[in-house]
Amino acid sequence: MPALKDSGVTGTVLWLGRVADRDAALASAAVEEMRLSFAGPEGEAHGGLTRPSCSRVLGLYPRGTEIRNTRQLSIVSQEDMDAIAGAMGLQRLDPALVGASVVVGGIGDFSHLPPSSRLQAAGGATLVVDMENRPCQLPARPIETAHPGFGARFKSAAKGRRGITAWVEREGVLRVGEALRLFVPDQPAWRGGGG
Repeated sequence: MPALKDSGVTGTVLWLGRVADRDAALASAAVEEMRLSFAGPEGEAHGGLTRPSCSRVLGLYPRGTEIRNTRQLSIVSQEDMDAIAGAMGLQRLDPALVGASVVVGGIGDFSHLPPSSRLQAAGGATLVVDMENRPCQLPARPIETAHPGFGARFKSAAKGRRGITAWVEREGVLRVGEALRLFVPDQPAWRGGGG
């Protein structure tokens, strides 16, 4: 039996975006297709085979340590984006404002996909789920610019709904409207404890 099983669930790529210069702005610019190499999306500030470690891994490495980049893409579901907008009191939240790479529709409980799940595009490009993308304050500024008085509401509204981070396992091209098939690890949940 394969270690990854076809979940039978297929989503659709609804939106694609690229952050060209993260230091200049977190907001992403919409694109119709995204070329993916092993280093991530072409022209993406979050790309690269390696990255400096950040606050998420301070328990393992000093900040700035060069590590493998498993955060090449930020993927959110339309369903989660709608829930975040509603919790913030907005009718709609533009995925560009949160620096999203991909917006997917049709996959339930998307932000809690198991790590090591695969999202495989119809054309063959394959993304590996790293983990849930915890909300931070970075999107507050672009949201505040677009919706004065609402930026500070993002972090709490996005808790458990911020999507996932992922990295490229198989190169290819993602296109708006393309199907993404979900494969999940065939293993029991970890029960904890020591040796």
